[in-house]
Amino acid sequence: MKVDGRPYRTIWPADDGRTVVVIDQRLLPHRFETIELRSLADAEVAIRDMAVRGAPLIGATAAYGMALGMVEDSSDEGLARAGEVLIASRPTAVNLAWAVRTVQQILRPLAPAERVERAYAEASRIAEDDVESCAAIGRHGADILEKLWKGGEPLQVLTHCNAGWLATVDWGTALSPIYAAHERGVPIHVWVDETRPRNQGAALTAWELASHGVPHTLIVDNAGGHLMRQGRVDACIVGSDRVAANGDVCNKIGTYLKALAAHDNGVPFYAAMPHSTIDFDLAHGDLIPIEEREAREVTHISGRAADGTVTEVLLAPEATPGANFAFDVTPARLVTALITERGVCEASAEGLAGLYPERAGKAA
Repeated sequence: MKVDGRPYRTIWPADDGRTVVVIDQRLLPHRFETIELRSLADAEVAIRDMAVRGAPLIGATAAYGMALGMVEDSSDEGLARAGEVLIASRPTAVNLAWAVRTVQQILRPLAPAERVERAYAEASRIAEDDVESCAAIGRHGADILEKLWKGGEPLQVLTHCNAGWLATVDWGTALSPIYAAHERGVPIHVWVDETRPRNQGAALTAWELASHGVPHTLIVDNAGGHLMRQGRVDACIVGSDRVAANGDVCNKIGTYLKALAAHDNGVPFYAAMPHSTIDFDLAHGDLIPIEEREAREVTHISGRAADGTVTEVLLAPEATPGANFAFDVTPARLVTALITERGVCEASAEGLAGLYPERAGKAA
């Protein structure tokens, strides 16, 4: 995707072949800056502090983090420690653990002296695979959007959180079909949930769509049900941080409420994700660990003041505690279909097995 006319991915190796560069998403939409990851600790902090966000991008960052870890210590102990540090940084998105274990499996049989170069090569492969997967998700999802559009007025799509190219290496998951449909000439308008408490919709999704020229409108999180009752939403598309073997979808907090409203109003509700987000080891969504982040994200909010400075302000009484559940689980029965790089399937064990027969049947 492009920023000010220049094509960017969200993560890439620097010219020295060792440093890894990422877009610092904590500063968007007010400032566009990149940061350099030079160590395992840098990668861990980038993931934990949400300089990088979105399950696929977290996975790619973790893969490069493993490579940075091997530069520091390529012994068996170093390989194990790098994985432990990265997996502990955020618990919910399965892509993180998947990427770490994929790299570890590749490196474990190798001599320590061979591990650094192979780790960077595997991280690059994981990143390229994500780009290809997300582009394919876009094609499959755009086919759905084209069929939903009846001609005339723009197709109205509601999304939640950020599942665009900033959440992946490129293209995105939920936004990839929107971009693809837009490029095909389907008139489309996106209702963008603000997505409290980190406001990824307001800060990231809106910024992406504006940069790409896709018509959109920012709404408060609780406006979605109202719009659906008024017949002003034709479809909902969200991303996912983990999909269980039975099709349950774990995504940013608030997704479940949107699915309930969509179900009540007969609005199709789709979730889009690459293969790396599907966890065939978990039988159902209740087994997914739900990350609880610091209360300050709920009680405070940041924004740009009139003088251009970005500042943080307190929203609640100082003595009021906050609870910050970062994700929720939408039962498969509320999901119209899953959109993956291999195609579209029913949100069920059978549907997923049809697309991924080589991985199905593992969950207890």
